[in-house]
Amino acid sequence: MTRIEAYGLIGDLHTAALVSDEGAIDWLCLPRFDSGACFAALLGDKANGSWSIRPAADARVSRRAYRAGTLVLETEWECDDGRVRLIDFMSPRATHPRVVRLVDGVAGTVEVEMRLTARFDYGLVRPWHQRSGSVVRLGAGPDAVRLRGSVPLPGEGPDVSTRFVLREGERASFELAWHPSWEEAPMAVDPQDALERTTAWWRAWSERSTVSGEWADAVQRSLITLKALTYAPTGGIVAAATTSLPEWLGGVRNWDYRFCWLRDAALTLDALMSGGYVQEATAWRDWVVRAVAGDPEDIQIMYGLGGERRLDEYELPHLAGYEGSSPVRVGNAASGQRQLDVYGELADAIYRARRHGMSPAPGSLDTGLRILEWLAKHWQEPDDGIWEVRGGRKQFVHSKVMAWVAVDRFIRMGEEDGLAEQVAPYRELREQIHAEICANGFDADRGTFTQYYGSTQLDASLLLIPQVGFLPPDDPRVVGTIEAIERELMRDGFVMRYIPDEGAADGLPPGEGAFLACSFWLVIDLALIGRRDDARELFGRLLDLRSGLGLYAEEYDQATGRQVGNTPQAFTHLTMVAAAMALSEPDEPPAI
Repeated sequence: MTRIEAYGLIGDLHTAALVSDEGAIDWLCLPRFDSGACFAALLGDKANGSWSIRPAADARVSRRAYRAGTLVLETEWECDDGRVRLIDFMSPRATHPRVVRLVDGVAGTVEVEMRLTARFDYGLVRPWHQRSGSVVRLGAGPDAVRLRGSVPLPGEGPDVSTRFVLREGERASFELAWHPSWEEAPMAVDPQDALERTTAWWRAWSERSTVSGEWADAVQRSLITLKALTYAPTGGIVAAATTSLPEWLGGVRNWDYRFCWLRDAALTLDALMSGGYVQEATAWRDWVVRAVAGDPEDIQIMYGLGGERRLDEYELPHLAGYEGSSPVRVGNAASGQRQLDVYGELADAIYRARRHGMSPAPGSLDTGLRILEWLAKHWQEPDDGIWEVRGGRKQFVHSKVMAWVAVDRFIRMGEEDGLAEQVAPYRELREQIHAEICANGFDADRGTFTQYYGSTQLDASLLLIPQVGFLPPDDPRVVGTIEAIERELMRDGFVMRYIPDEGAADGLPPGEGAFLACSFWLVIDLALIGRRDDARELFGRLLDLRSGLGLYAEEYDQATGRQVGNTPQAFTHLTMVAAAMALSEPDEPPAI
C-alpha cells in the first residue's frame, strides 16, 4: 500500500481528500469531513473507491509540490516519451464540493489513464450510473456525483475508465461534483478559471501571514494545513482528515479523528494568532465556547464539526484496514470519557484569547464560575486521562495539573474583571490542588513526576508542567522530570507518550509509534531550561520527518521509518508551530 507520508492533502474548508504520489485519490468524505467516504481505498482496496490519473506506461515522479502559499497540488511524471503534470485542487466553496483535476502535457507525447471507482458509505455501496458523452452521473441513496471530462468517458457499469494521449501544451480536465441525489447536479465550472480563483484565494490568505524567521516556510505550511482542516461554517478544526489509520501497523489502535478536540484549543489560538490570523482564531474561540455551553458536568473532550455531542463509535467490517490494521472505526467512544484536563484547556484557551487582545466571549466568566464550583467538588476523582485510555480511570498527574490550570486561569480572569470577591474562595482550592500534586504525583527517589499517583510509569504529558506555569522551568522537579523522560521514554531519538507494555494504563495491546507532539513538547522544555542547542538538534530531526509536502501524521514508527496514525494531524502541526516559536524567542519562562 501507499505509505501514509506519500499522500498529499487537498480540501475546500468543508472536507478534504488524500492524493497519493501515484495520482490516486484514495480518501474523500462528502460533503463533510465526517461524512461517509466515497473513496475509501485508503482503508481497504481500490474496489472500495478510488480515482486515479497517471501515465499508462511506467513513469517516475520527477516533482511533487504545492503551489507556493496554496493547497493546489502538482505532481509531475517523467516517462520514456515525455512528461505530464497533474494538478489537483478543491475550490473553497459555499455550496457543493468539487474536485478538479487537470492533466497538462509538458513535453513529448504521453498516454494517460484515468480510472474512477466511486463507492458510497465508506466503500460499501455501488452506485447506479448514467452516461452521456463526457459526463457520467453516479448515485445511490442520498449521495450523487457527476463526473465531467474534457475527453470522452466510454464504457459500461458504475466504474469509469479511459485513456487519452497528451502532447506538449495540451490539457485534459476532469471535475467531480457531489450533490444530494434528489437535486440536480450543480453547474459545471470552467477548470482554468477555477484553478486561477483557487490559487488566488489561497495566496491572498497566505499573504495575511505575519510569520517570519528561520522556519517561516515550515510554519506557514503547517498554518495552511490547519486552515485546510477547518470547517468553515462553524470555525471548528478537525484533529485529522482521516479515521482508523493505525498507530501501529497491523494493530488495533485505530481511531476516528474527524472531530474537534478541546485539547487543541489553546495551541490553536496561539498558532493562528502568532501567524496573524485573528479572524480564524476568533472563529475557533467562538466554536469552543458554543460547544461547551451548558452544565460543566456535560463538557466533553471532543465535539462534532458543529458542536455535536453524539459521536457514537462503530466498526466497518467490510474494510480490511490500512495494511490489514483492523478494526476500522467510525465515531469515537472516547467522547463519553471523563477527562479533567479539558477544563484546564478550555480555561487556558479563553485566557490566552484575552491576552491576544480578543474581546471577551459572551458568558465566558459565568461559565468559568460554574466550572470552578464543579471542580471544587470533583477534581479529586480519577479520570480517563489525556490519552483517552480504555483501561480504567486513575489519578493522572497531567489531569490534576490541568485542573489546577482551570482554577488558576478563571481566578485570574475574575480578578482582572473586578470579580475578585467571587473568585476569592477558590484561591485556597488552587493551593490545595498544587500541594496534592506535588505530594502524590512526584517520585522523590527518582526525582520525577509520574503518570498517575503511586505509579512508576512516566508520561510525556508531564512535559507540559512548566509550559502551563504549574512550576517554573528551573525548578529541580521540572528538570528531573525532563531528564527522566529523556532516559526512559526516548526511543531511537524520539519521545513515546508512555511505554505501552502489558502493564500500561491504556488497556490495549502493546505497540505504537512515537507520538510526534511529545517530541515537540520536549523541544520546548529543553529551550525553557536553557538547553537550546539540544532543542534545536531535536527540532531539526523532527523537521526531517515531514513528508515531501511538509505534512505530519500523528506518530512515527522508528522501526520502519514511516509515519503512522491519522493524517495530517492538527496536533502535530500545532506543536511544531509552538516549538518553532519557542526557539525563536529569548530564553525565558513562558508568559502565563
